[in-house]
Amino acid sequence: MLSPGHAVGSCSEIVLSCENGREYPICPIAVSAAGELVTARLYTARHSATYVRLVPMGVGYRYAGKGIWLDGHRGNALLNFGKNHAVACSVSLS
Repeated sequence: MLSPGHAVGSCSEIVLSCENGREYPICPIAVSAAGELVTARLYTARHSATYVRLVPMGVGYRYAGKGIWLDGHRGNALLNFGKNHAVACSVSLS
């Protein structure tokens, strides 16, 4: 299991705790004036991050990157690893 603090240094404010038993840190790059995360790095392995960007949606949120996307509403999310593999997650803030 990835340890957010160990995996990416001080970047462990937002963590996805998923049903597959893993934790995936999200490291903010840009935050809007309203406090919304706009771009970030989503760590799927100790030294492997994917750049993700907020995609505007009517209800909920989507952060999309190359081959991966995260759909959610408030603290519940679905992390998609391509078309055929997804895992349910909860979003926690430290």
